[in-house]
Amino acid sequence: MTTKPKLKRKDILYPDLSYQIIGLLFGVYNSLGPGYQERYYQKSIANLLKETGMSFQEQAPISVKIREKETAKGFIDFLIEDKIILEIKKGDRFFKSNIDQIYSYLKAKKLKLGILANFTSRGLEFKRIVNLDS
Repeated sequence: MTTKPKLKRKDILYPDLSYQIIGLLFGVYNSLGPGYQERYYQKSIANLLKETGMSFQEQAPISVKIREKETAKGFIDFLIEDKIILEIKKGDRFFKSNIDQIYSYLKAKKLKLGILANFTSRGLEFKRIVNLDS
């Protein structure tokens, strides 16, 4: 009797959902290629998310509070299935400020996983950002 190898890693949060999101991102990059403004990638991602039937919010509002008082407001590019934050960027490298931005969003929303997608001249690059405090 032959057993099938398991393809999914057990140490990845939301493996099916995150694989689906990353596949969708590669689909957008493969269709558009490099050089577009961030908003074109964002609209393309939104259209593909609609086709999949996943629930998501585009430009989801976020607020930072201290002692129940709002101190700052912002917007998340995508909040998918109320589980994963997706932030998209255009450029050839990841910046610490982008990683810090997602991490702060994860803490504010009390979520575990964020994906930072960077549309570069070399292709799509992504990082998974995990909030260990949630």
